[in-house]
Amino acid sequence: MTIHNLEGAKLAKKLGFSRVVLSRELSLDEVKYIKDNLNLEIETFIHGALCISYSGQCLFSSMIGGRSGNRGKCAQPCRMNYSLLKNDSEIIDKGYLLSTRDLCGLELIPDLIEAGIDSLKIEGRMKSPEYVATVTKIYRKYIDLYYSGNEYTIDEQDKKDLMQVFNRGGFSNGHYPTDSNQNLVYKEKPNNMGIYLGKVSSFNNNKGYVKLTLDDNLEIGDTVSFEKEIGTYTVSELMKNRNNITLASKNDFVEIGRMKGNINIGDKIYKISSKNLSSIAANTFSGKELKKVKLNGKITIKKNLPIIFDIEPSDQSFYKKNIKIKIKSDLIPVNAINSPTTKDRIEKQINKTTDTPFEFNKIEIDLDNNLFISPISALNEIRRNAINQLENMIIEDYIFDRSKNNIDINKINHKQIISTDIKPKISLLLNNINKDFDYSKLENIDKLYLPISVLIKKENHNAIKYLNDKFNTYIYMPLIIQGNFVNIIEKNIENILDLYNIKGFVISNLGQIEMLKEYKDNYEFIGNYSLNIFNSYTTKELEELNIKTVTLSPELNSNDLINLSNSIDINKELIVYGNLPVMTSKYCLLGKTNKCYSNCNKNCITTNKYYLKDRLGLKFKIIPDSSQTITTIYNSKTTSISYFEYNLNSVRIDILDENIEEINNILNHVKSNKKLEGNNYTNGNLNKTV
Repeated sequence: MTIHNLEGAKLAKKLGFSRVVLSRELSLDEVKYIKDNLNLEIETFIHGALCISYSGQCLFSSMIGGRSGNRGKCAQPCRMNYSLLKNDSEIIDKGYLLSTRDLCGLELIPDLIEAGIDSLKIEGRMKSPEYVATVTKIYRKYIDLYYSGNEYTIDEQDKKDLMQVFNRGGFSNGHYPTDSNQNLVYKEKPNNMGIYLGKVSSFNNNKGYVKLTLDDNLEIGDTVSFEKEIGTYTVSELMKNRNNITLASKNDFVEIGRMKGNINIGDKIYKISSKNLSSIAANTFSGKELKKVKLNGKITIKKNLPIIFDIEPSDQSFYKKNIKIKIKSDLIPVNAINSPTTKDRIEKQINKTTDTPFEFNKIEIDLDNNLFISPISALNEIRRNAINQLENMIIEDYIFDRSKNNIDINKINHKQIISTDIKPKISLLLNNINKDFDYSKLENIDKLYLPISVLIKKENHNAIKYLNDKFNTYIYMPLIIQGNFVNIIEKNIENILDLYNIKGFVISNLGQIEMLKEYKDNYEFIGNYSLNIFNSYTTKELEELNIKTVTLSPELNSNDLINLSNSIDINKELIVYGNLPVMTSKYCLLGKTNKCYSNCNKNCITTNKYYLKDRLGLKFKIIPDSSQTITTIYNSKTTSISYFEYNLNSVRIDILDENIEEINNILNHVKSNKKLEGNNYTNGNLNKTV
């Protein structure tokens, strides 16, 4: 479990964890504080991609791309181009406004070791073996240097090598500094920048010759990119004084050949990869044994019939059930006119498993004579589908075996008959209180959720008192609680409980269960959607932590909701209306920082409204919060869904800035199980596979 604060660490220890991974948003002081107060092994992040979304609180990917970032399939909306709008139309910033620089923590190693950190985490997902080899070698060098007792001095070439293997506009020291970090985001470009080589001084468009003065070494086999081009070029022709050379040094005036595309005089050139550095890295792992799961396969290719592919692990002894996959493709071979497809050609295509944890031990090919497969690359898709299904079956075999003593597997997918006489109760979240609204007109609410930030404000007292007398009221806890805001909550919570008749709390992260443990016997705990409730395993664990109601994840599709809601006994709630927060970030887009600073122009406290506009013209409302320097980005479309088939105990309506008349109209629609229609509404992920 990822730890955001001391309360989360305490809960992890209570649950029996001996080792925890700290959130990337924690400062070095917070890391030290957690380590000093708990006897736990601690892992923290040291190098690689920072996520601008606060850990585990991102729905952006699934809402725009149908892929769940919370489940490892991020569509990377933070690497896209946006315009920052003030009051719906005025552009005040633009670029890759959510694209963070990678973290480089070489300078932090002594402080982290002295803080008692047990292990350092390097982000290497989707990176090349050469990247992993280079980064781990350099960090190993400086960890050893610290323990040697020698002067801790960083070689600039090592930093340069880290930049060369991958960087996004340079490096950042992330959230570790105590002061504000205005170097988190690089808005000019979202992908690998490499090393700056120089500017184009001359370009022959016909022959593709580019001239420049080098700002770094360059050799044949290196790859380069140009600032206005997306792709890369491998340097195959390098000249100095009209002579062909294999290596040029910094400050040399050179000519590189065979370059095409959108290239202009003055454009910046970057060295994306170094042949020499890649070779050095490759030598550290070449020839080493790479263990993979051995597979047996059989491909059947018959005249006028779809191609069939069977695969299974060569050794079934590791699994509790027989693991075997059969793929029936839409591809039908045709009669060969000249050269029929050979068994050797088929075997070569099927054996392309380099980027998977599998390799074929044996492939049987049952092939009729004189057939032709067109295109031959279609076999790649058959192989990929088969291996993906096999991998999922292996994972399921492991998960169900591990949990068989805790979960009643037979309950999963068991559909109950839902009585038409039972209607879910209605919960209403008011994200803020408007002094101009007449809340006496609100009706038909069973539960009212009010954010603790709203309950703290004295100017809201009269409206809250009226609402509290009329409706069962719950304290809605924030998705993020960090730093001094923990103290603010602890100082105000007793006063809130004294002032109002509070029925319970909506818990938004696991650490809050520990923070509010003294209230668990007298107040109802409701698990928010941010607890990522995807399956019955999660709900069982939450029940043991005193959660009485769970809010099902908005990332679930319709079939998943039906299956889950009918397989669990705990009270279930679903958000059926609202502009959902798609991202919660420890970063202020207005101040361009992760913490407030003295000379900020404080646009966050004005009456202006702000939006991010994407490449499709969709506008995502952003609301900054200076109390923790947190920005919440809301979906461009409002979720509105009908819910009757999901066997729910209650449904939830999230109100952002709708007026009373609009709220009552929404309530009437929800009570009647009707969704609102139009271009501004979405049914979220109901019809998607995330």
